[in-house]
Amino acid sequence: MAIRINLAVVLAQRGVKSKDLAEYIGITEANLSLLKGGKVKGIRFETLDAICRYLGCQPGDILEHIAEPVAAD
Repeated sequence: MAIRINLAVVLAQRGVKSKDLAEYIGITEANLSLLKGGKVKGIRFETLDAICRYLGCQPGDILEHIAEPVAAD
């Protein structure tokens, strides 16, 4: 996938525990763990908004586009 999730990095930079973030945004710690590990196929804007609000960051701090090589035909 060309999207990297840097949520674990942002949490560490801000000294925030996953448990506290999960409680604030209203998801289980297990689902937050899947999100942190990049094991999800999507995220609701409402959830992304709550994460950014709690961490005081922008979506671009959490999500990063990684360019993949284009296959030549």
